Amino acid sequence: MRRPLRCVDQTVSAAGCLIWIKIAARRKQLSFPHDLPAGRDKGAALNTLRKLLSAEDIIQLLIRVGLLALLILWTFIIIRPFVPILTWSAVLAVAFYPAFNWLAKLLGGRPRTAAAILTLVALGIVIGPATWLGLSAVDGVKDLASQIGTGDLMLHEAPEQIKTWPLIGPQLYDLWNQAYTNVRAVLREVAPYLKPLAGTLLSLAGDAGLGTLQFLLSVFVAGFLLPFGPQLLAASRGFLFRIVPEQSERFLGLAGATIRAVSQGVIGVAIVQSLLAGVGFKLAGIPSAGLLAFAVLLLSIVQIGAMLVLLPVVVWIWMDKDVTTALLLTVFFVVVGFLDNILKPLVMGRGLTTPTLVILIGVIGGTLAHGIVGLFIGPIILSVAWELAAAWIRVDRDETASGTPADRA
Repeated sequence: MRRPLRCVDQTVSAAGCLIWIKIAARRKQLSFPHDLPAGRDKGAALNTLRKLLSAEDIIQLLIRVGLLALLILWTFIIIRPFVPILTWSAVLAVAFYPAFNWLAKLLGGRPRTAAAILTLVALGIVIGPATWLGLSAVDGVKDLASQIGTGDLMLHEAPEQIKTWPLIGPQLYDLWNQAYTNVRAVLREVAPYLKPLAGTLLSLAGDAGLGTLQFLLSVFVAGFLLPFGPQLLAASRGFLFRIVPEQSERFLGLAGATIRAVSQGVIGVAIVQSLLAGVGFKLAGIPSAGLLAFAVLLLSIVQIGAMLVLLPVVVWIWMDKDVTTALLLTVFFVVVGFLDNILKPLVMGRGLTTPTLVILIGVIGGTLAHGIVGLFIGPIILSVAWELAAAWIRVDRDETASGTPADRA
């Protein structure tokens, strides 16, 4: 017995009604002309909808859809200032959920206690070393912006002790001096054009305080979300089922796996590397240690690697420190530089298939859109969107290649 089509009596959207008609057509409850070109398939669905609904029903349906769109838009306007905080909180909750679940079981089924412990640990990391390095990075950015604004970028000549190095000492000394002379001449020419960059750097440094506050709020909100993980998972499953009924479970699992892979294997490892590198820079007495640690963070996120910053630092250490200190710091920085090769296979549940260019665009676009917090949520959101779009395309290709169930019937 055929089920009647009740698109108006039930509170559903026009898009949902069209999807219902398509499903019914595939089950042969409604008959679409299969000999129509692909471009007229949508027109056939609309013609069938007009035949089934009266003019009054269509008006009511449009009013409902319009009110729903207005409600969604108004809600977005209200929560828009909190979108970065809520997004980063959700990412942290997804990333920490395996550890939270394990800790809750260890504590005898006490999810609230486990969430409180994880929140305190995360706050200790954010308030402690992260804030310390962040303030140091802000000072370094301000100094750089001041030098650019005055047109007096500081460069250092090659130290005389380089000449005493065996084999490569004299050649390296001459190369350094040539580079110093040429770069200094170039900087004199381009200094007037770099002055607008100083304002951008100062604005970025000014947003650092707001970014720190957003981080703290995100950690708090993530702590509140962790005990409600099963309910939030069920809500996400239901939402995806409304959009992609046949692939909701697969897309939900893919989104969760991608969030954990990027947040733990890319963002998490980059944060650990930058914190350890910053500690080493401070111990070595390197100027602008926080700014260099921030550079390590950026290079690690975009998968270029921290060695681009660490190698010049090691060279400077050997020129400025005694042999024992230089050797110990060199071993430490080498371990930090290769830390991502050790940690990524351990924390990533699956290989990251997102291209590096997507992560780079996410870093730049996220930072421009949401400031410091966007630096972390940008690559995660863009990676999830990329993976879901790629999975959707693969599903469509598979269905096209094998044919729909109705076509096979």
